[in-house]
Amino acid sequence: MTERLYYHDAFLCEFDAQVLACAQAPGSPERWQILLDRTAFYPTSGGQPHDTGRLGNAHVLDVHETEEDTVVHVTDSALAPGPVHGVIDWPRRWDHMQQHTGQHLLSAVFADRFGMPTVSFHLGRSASSIDLATPVLLPHHLAEVELRANEIVTEDRRVDIRWARAEELVGRDVRRPVARAGLLRVIEIEGCDRQPCGGTHVARTGQIGSILLRRCEKVRSHWRVEFLCGQRAVAAARADFETLDETARRLSCAPTEVPTLLARALQERQALYRERQRLQEQLAEFEALSLLATRAEMRRDGARQLVQVFEHLEPGYLRLLVNKMIAEDKVRVLVGTRTGGHVIFAQSRGLSGDMNALLQHVLAVAGGRGGGSPQFAQGRVPEPARLEELLEAARRRME
Repeated sequence: MTERLYYHDAFLCEFDAQVLACAQAPGSPERWQILLDRTAFYPTSGGQPHDTGRLGNAHVLDVHETEEDTVVHVTDSALAPGPVHGVIDWPRRWDHMQQHTGQHLLSAVFADRFGMPTVSFHLGRSASSIDLATPVLLPHHLAEVELRANEIVTEDRRVDIRWARAEELVGRDVRRPVARAGLLRVIEIEGCDRQPCGGTHVARTGQIGSILLRRCEKVRSHWRVEFLCGQRAVAAARADFETLDETARRLSCAPTEVPTLLARALQERQALYRERQRLQEQLAEFEALSLLATRAEMRRDGARQLVQVFEHLEPGYLRLLVNKMIAEDKVRVLVGTRTGGHVIFAQSRGLSGDMNALLQHVLAVAGGRGGGSPQFAQGRVPEPARLEELLEAARRRME
């Protein structure tokens, strides 16, 4: 069992210990597993990531715990048994302390104000989240919780570490039921929250800094709320402002006018898109009739057949053009475009022949992929420069 110094003092960032064992990490020849008699390094647990730092001259890359309640330090070099000095990466530890205590505070306020219990917590590299057991989560819930949580931050309440047995916590306003037995470490936010937790926390709510709720989403039967505390919240607010300011500059308006102008621009874009679709339909119909009249050849089965490679047509417009052509009676189309190497073989209903089988034959020769039905098949070839050769081979196969 490893003595865990962070249980009693989360602000401890340097300590002395004894190296009890050092072994090469399984499957990782450049990593070593170090066991100490005591440690201030927090192992990954309870939704909070591990600490990093140094043990002597070795860098601590990972920290985890075993079922035997031993803390394993994964380092980039070996350490000899004996005394060692450990140094915690303090900025990382401090950030985790702010986020984790902020989570306790947010979970308490969600439960107190709206009866929404927290069922899980994740402290991420750039953002953290809690999952709430509630069928509905509305914007006004988030706004009210964020406001109340920040009020408690500014009140600078005490955050204390207590020790109690599970049976002693029954009926003492513990936020979640206690599943573990024995002596438990309890984090108390003065007048606000009491919850068993083994993580690292700040000493007063004022040290959490600002709390910012970013967004929420439905995840199965729960709602996931993303939040940021301390410097993370400040950095995110600054980035959001810069984005808004740049958007306003490009729109030549005040930041407060951005939503109105964006809504108007989106409406105009939708109108332009519909008009573009209408004009494309007209153009494709006109171009289809023109191609059939000027470029198609008459086959012995009475079908007009068009074999052509287009230089710059987008695949979407090519499909529209082909559909317009085969809407006419007795038309067969074997076409391709250099853009993306897209190929379409299609024919009007009632004509004999299998366009999909024909396409598969050509694609097998060219190393392409695609498929479809006897009336309409499409695919891509890796070498658009060979399109004329491939379409000519398809034309000859139709003879």
